[in-house]
Amino acid sequence: MTAELVRGQNHPLSQARLEIRVSAGKPVVAGATLSDERGTVQGVEWVAHPGSPTLPGIEVSKQAAADHRLACDLDALPETVHRVSVLLALPSGVGGPVRFGAVAAPFVAITGLDGSEVASYTVTGLDAESAVVALELYRRQGAWKVRAVGQGYAGGLAELLTDQGLPQARQLAGSINEAVVQGLARSVAAPPPRAADGDRSRHAATPALGQDQGGSTSPGTPGQASPQHGHPGGQGSTAPGAGAPQSAYPSASAPADPSAVTQPAGAGGPVNYSHPGRQAAAPPPPPPAAPPARPGQPAQPVAGDATGWSMEERLYNQVWGMFEDLARTTAAYRSAVDFAESRMEQELDKVLSDPRARIGGQGDAAREAARAKQAELVDRAREALDRDLAQLTAEAEVVEPALPPAFARWDNPAWHGYRVPMEIPMAVRLGDLHLPESAGLSIPMLVRLPLERGLWIDSGRTGSFEGSIADSDDLRRLAMDTAVAHAARLLAVYPAGEYTVHVIDAAGSAASSLAPLVSTGVLAAPPAVGAAGVNEVLARLTQRVDLVQMAVRGGAADSLPSDLDPAEQLLIVNDFPHGFDDRAVTQLRYLADEGPAVGVHLMLVADREDAAAYGPLLDPLWRSLLRLTPVPDDHLADPWVGHTWTYDPSRVPPGSQVLQHVLTQVATARRSWNR
Repeated sequence: MTAELVRGQNHPLSQARLEIRVSAGKPVVAGATLSDERGTVQGVEWVAHPGSPTLPGIEVSKQAAADHRLACDLDALPETVHRVSVLLALPSGVGGPVRFGAVAAPFVAITGLDGSEVASYTVTGLDAESAVVALELYRRQGAWKVRAVGQGYAGGLAELLTDQGLPQARQLAGSINEAVVQGLARSVAAPPPRAADGDRSRHAATPALGQDQGGSTSPGTPGQASPQHGHPGGQGSTAPGAGAPQSAYPSASAPADPSAVTQPAGAGGPVNYSHPGRQAAAPPPPPPAAPPARPGQPAQPVAGDATGWSMEERLYNQVWGMFEDLARTTAAYRSAVDFAESRMEQELDKVLSDPRARIGGQGDAAREAARAKQAELVDRAREALDRDLAQLTAEAEVVEPALPPAFARWDNPAWHGYRVPMEIPMAVRLGDLHLPESAGLSIPMLVRLPLERGLWIDSGRTGSFEGSIADSDDLRRLAMDTAVAHAARLLAVYPAGEYTVHVIDAAGSAASSLAPLVSTGVLAAPPAVGAAGVNEVLARLTQRVDLVQMAVRGGAADSLPSDLDPAEQLLIVNDFPHGFDDRAVTQLRYLADEGPAVGVHLMLVADREDAAAYGPLLDPLWRSLLRLTPVPDDHLADPWVGHTWTYDPSRVPPGSQVLQHVLTQVATARRSWNR
């Protein structure tokens, strides 16, 4: 039975290996401090935070998110540690809430390896505080207990860490926030909140590995669980629906864990595609019925097997569910492997510490036994991962052909019968994502519309695939080709007359890449060249942002000039900062910051090294944009676990005329609409 704690109340802990689950509704930083019997944190090495997420016995999330799963092994903590404090803080400098009184009360739950709740606490009564000690796990007379603390600090992490006796509190708080800002900049935007029902804490599937080997799906907690995706997001068990955040900063609402079906201990059973956790504010249209499964076989996956009022929304939610499942099942596998390695090292150290075991066959036998146990644990974890990957691959094989054009690859037959839509879709596909453990399974990278962040197509050399293209000119050309493909897709998914594209090509070096846009006549005007062209386009779009902002703030939208284009605006800038003076750079930064809220979006094709002369002045610009690459590269992170994913851009197949066909249809529809 779960103990629902109130402030100051404690509860005994009968298990050593636990998971701490946090649900906050808005992105928060989760961390933990280790302290001695006097409650003093001895140094920065006793603080687990996004910049340094792993300490002996504790692992925290690598980035700010609305929901966290922290792994804790009390037996692995150093003997000098008598208290583990769970910290929550609002990230600063990212445009989000600055006090807990402006967000929903955070909910924290302690669970066992089987997902069952041991104790929970809702942190109420906060107002101006921006950091809080939510819970503490403490050692008393050889036994561990949990206490609900709820102590808030208006001075943020710096004040909290100072109160715990850390001398370098202010410096560490600054480095934590910098790590969070960088993490948000590289994170794929998580789905926005939806109406939620049910418990706030996810009831995870029972692990496939036994309790001795671990079984949580949490990063840092050993074990493996089958993926069971509910709709991707929400508060607690029903988690937010799918899509990008609706707040002003990049990863504004990382979704909570979806509900999962509880399986018998050690089951390692199939994915249950009925998704009982996928709930909505009201019953949505029923999803298609799955064909009956053979006895002993998993249910056959069906495209659209998720909540939603339309097939598009159901497919969107299903893709995000697959994304989360792959992230979490991979986290469980990596955690199990880490646990097996750690256990083997501990057993080997124990053997070496005994002088009697160093001679004769006893030591050799012990070492062989430790290695054999490690190999067995890794093999079992891999077996569980392979099973989950097979189930997700089967689902991907039925979902991919069913995707509408906005979600589909360029080689999907959906583009062959393309017609200009009458409504704006929920999202657009910008590429694919995969992990090293699942190279054969790619997840569509769907980004909500309208775009809430600008795009940066990096034309510089990437670290992951540096040798794939030797010539820098070829890489720049490929980057511009990628930008044109993204722009064409955006034009194609919007109704006629509702999306306008401008191009700045100061040096005129992108003529061949821009040919599809120019020849079909879908651009608002010919590409701007030279310094005069750069200044003219930036001045016009800056004025548009100013006018719309004033009209919105003054409640006088009907007073806008009659010649102002009401469509969403996209500005493609090639080879930045060539042709830009200081004033133009300032205007570009203004458009990147203020434009998305009023329908002006930026797509920057640039090599950051070319702008090195500006120094840190442009750092906020790069962070505000979602970085994409023209070649596969490991640089994006998921909003749940923080894995580094390989991004593969969406390419037009060589020799295909699909781009020309689609843009011709768009141009024809625009001419009809303008009559």
